[in-house]
Amino acid sequence: MSNFELHPDRFFDSDPIIRAYAREIYDHIKSLPIISPHGHVEPQIFVDNKPFENPTKLFITPDHYLFRMLYSQGIPMEALGVPSVNGTKVEQDPRKIWRLFAENYFLFLGTPTGVWLNHEFSVVFGIKEKINGKNADKIYDEINEKLQSPEFLPRRLFEKFKIELLSTTDASTDNLDPHRKIKESGWNGRIIPCFRPDAVTDLSNPTWKANIDLLGQVCGYEISSYKKYIRALEERRAFFKSMGCTSTDHGVFSAYTHQLTDEEAENIFQRALMKKSNSEDAKLFTAHMLMEMARMSTEDGLVMQIHPGSFRNHNQIVYENFGPDKGADIPKQEEYTFNLRELLNKYGNNPSFTVIVFTLDESTYSRELAPLAGHYPAMKLGPAWWFHDSIEGMTRYRQMVTETAGFYNTVGFNDDTRAFVSIPARHDLARRVDSNYLAGLVARHIISIEEAIKVAEDLTYNIVKKTYKL
Repeated sequence: MSNFELHPDRFFDSDPIIRAYAREIYDHIKSLPIISPHGHVEPQIFVDNKPFENPTKLFITPDHYLFRMLYSQGIPMEALGVPSVNGTKVEQDPRKIWRLFAENYFLFLGTPTGVWLNHEFSVVFGIKEKINGKNADKIYDEINEKLQSPEFLPRRLFEKFKIELLSTTDASTDNLDPHRKIKESGWNGRIIPCFRPDAVTDLSNPTWKANIDLLGQVCGYEISSYKKYIRALEERRAFFKSMGCTSTDHGVFSAYTHQLTDEEAENIFQRALMKKSNSEDAKLFTAHMLMEMARMSTEDGLVMQIHPGSFRNHNQIVYENFGPDKGADIPKQEEYTFNLRELLNKYGNNPSFTVIVFTLDESTYSRELAPLAGHYPAMKLGPAWWFHDSIEGMTRYRQMVTETAGFYNTVGFNDDTRAFVSIPARHDLARRVDSNYLAGLVARHIISIEEAIKVAEDLTYNIVKKTYKL
């Protein structure tokens, strides 16, 4: 088997002039600390600080990027050990699952998932062979052995990855016990929560009423009115902020924003409590709650993130058998100019407010989002997200937004991942893509190499800390 090593100039332009500039820029940022201001890693792993159970549980089980590709090729979720929600039996042997993954590793050629996995295997675990069906057991054993060593415990990896800050994403009803325990442990790793209230703001969620009851339990009083509901959310935000939170996150179907009167909001809220609300109620209430969350952000200073435009759980059968977040979320067309106008007119000029807007609809980058972020002081443009944080996706993002919004109305990179060991791979890819884009500007004498290096440092580190108030 030939030795597997990552090329030092990977992802840089084939043009030697651009490639040389890209290498020079990258050399200035490759070792900067990682700021991860938005993601989905479970904080409990840093409380327990126990060895990861096995390679399958580490690489495959938490990563829907990975098993969605395998599922698309007809490999059943059950065979991948994805836990079911309805009692369906799934494969329990981690080695069998790993072999299946290894036999189909070629499916990830040309994808960002393949790029990240190659980095994880080569850089993080020092694997010297490209994984395939024949060497699956050997590589499984190599990784498994390393996972048992102190160097591969979660906290040690956090330090090895040079992560300066990691933000989790947490329900409004969460007690944040893991965050408290991490603080009390004396460990210096900085892990902060992010306030995500979707479960109690989306009336179309079938568990909304149960979530409201839970919110009431957490707050210590029955939430029987819209006024008490708003009070509860304000209290929870204050609690999150006391635990180090600096941002909120809102995963909504649409970016539509609209302010209801208190009476209108109360009427919808009461219908929802009685389970008599309809889809129009849900649409209006979500739009109204985005306005309310913006208002609260002007008062408590939490940075607001809006992630719209995903059709969640498109595959009903997968949802019924395995639940949400199983790779069946599909981007949809989105509109921002009209949908955000009410929010931006009310709060977009407020110096106390920051809203970061994301999209899965690339056609909106240059048509709507860059012009909006290039005008409203409160609005920043989130990085290429989800299906687009790839080599070409992040390149298209820079090409489509920079001339209108510049670099300083963007916010750096979000890894947005559940897969902890992929964090350095994702950040390295983003740094290389930005270095290459900036190198192209230098080669065409649009900016100087000194300016490119400064921008690269800001995109990697300084802008992220400033925007997210870190």
